[in-house]
Amino acid sequence: MDEVTFKSDTVLSDVHLYTPNQRHLMVRLNSMGQPVFLSQFKLLWNQDSQTDSGTMGGDHRDVPIEETPARTGSTGSPPGHGHSGAGFPLQAGVHAAGQEGTGAQLDEDGDLDVVRRPRAASDPDPVWPPRDKVHPMILAQEEEDVLGDKAQESSTHNIIKIEHTMATPLEDVGKQVWRGALFLADYILFQRDLFQGRTVLELGAGTGFTSIIAATAAQTVYCTDVGADLLATCQRNIALNSHLTAPGGGGVKVRELDWLKDDLCTDPEVPFSWSEEDISDLYDHTTILLAAEVFYDDDLTDALFKTLFRFAHRLKNACTAILSVEKRLNFTLSHLDVTCEAYDHFRACLRQLEQLQDGQLRFAVEPVEAAFPQRLEYERIRQLELWKIFVEPGT
Repeated sequence: MDEVTFKSDTVLSDVHLYTPNQRHLMVRLNSMGQPVFLSQFKLLWNQDSQTDSGTMGGDHRDVPIEETPARTGSTGSPPGHGHSGAGFPLQAGVHAAGQEGTGAQLDEDGDLDVVRRPRAASDPDPVWPPRDKVHPMILAQEEEDVLGDKAQESSTHNIIKIEHTMATPLEDVGKQVWRGALFLADYILFQRDLFQGRTVLELGAGTGFTSIIAATAAQTVYCTDVGADLLATCQRNIALNSHLTAPGGGGVKVRELDWLKDDLCTDPEVPFSWSEEDISDLYDHTTILLAAEVFYDDDLTDALFKTLFRFAHRLKNACTAILSVEKRLNFTLSHLDVTCEAYDHFRACLRQLEQLQDGQLRFAVEPVEAAFPQRLEYERIRQLELWKIFVEPGT
């Protein structure tokens, strides 16, 4: 098995596409029979706002078309898919959001003009990394441990090790690393004082990357998602990076949190269930909620906002939710045009949440300017956005 081949119905993270020829160490097969790889992400702790990939805030290249798989309405997916929960009166549709600034480029005949990235073979000094191949080279365990050699060159406090899959069906995209998580991690590293000593809840944590970064400053981080295999991967990644946990902190606690259920699972027989002590600590001390790259499906987005609404009413303290989203553009047959329906629905949900007046809480929404320095190596594009939701007592 020298090369990985990807089928047309699989989803591949842009993080892996950005460095397609990088050598990856395959460490095991997960319970679904999917190959699990170990990758390293270097933290640029001492880097100023000028980065290798661009100026302040990274490289905001304007990529007009992101070639991503079309969303489906019936695929088994992360928590929240295909159901409508109670407690949050949200039924935002694409029509309510409109087609906000999709920025499609058309030729003189009105056809879609797709800008291609230059190939290394035709450009002696390419701006982009080479993308001729879309499969990684796999290292067997007995081969030269390139990852280990790299780790010896850098302090362990500069390296995050993450186990993840690569090409997965849509329902397993949480097992990959997405640049929206790296973007949110950059913001956390920039705003460490905001997280210092706090209790943080991450919703839809995936591989746990953002939770691990938050734990470098926070007192306690609840890293939540659904699926025993995914949560086990989170647990392994947290163990791999335990040296990064803030001194004196409570570390990262991996727990199951299903957005389709009103209550947390407390059954001790269920892996990653909640103890009464956990629940008490969660509701009494949480002040920051995080979510990254979970807005690719409308039903899932609805479930996430209903969960935010529900937690905002149960937490004892005022809280702030920080959401990371990538505005993905797709050509759809239904519109015969380039649209970003998932992003439009996300924006519609933000507007509806801000307009809610239940007399108990007030939700204020504002975008975060992407001018903070880049501390992780990834392709920071203009389509990456951060949004803050401030939850305060109603007037």
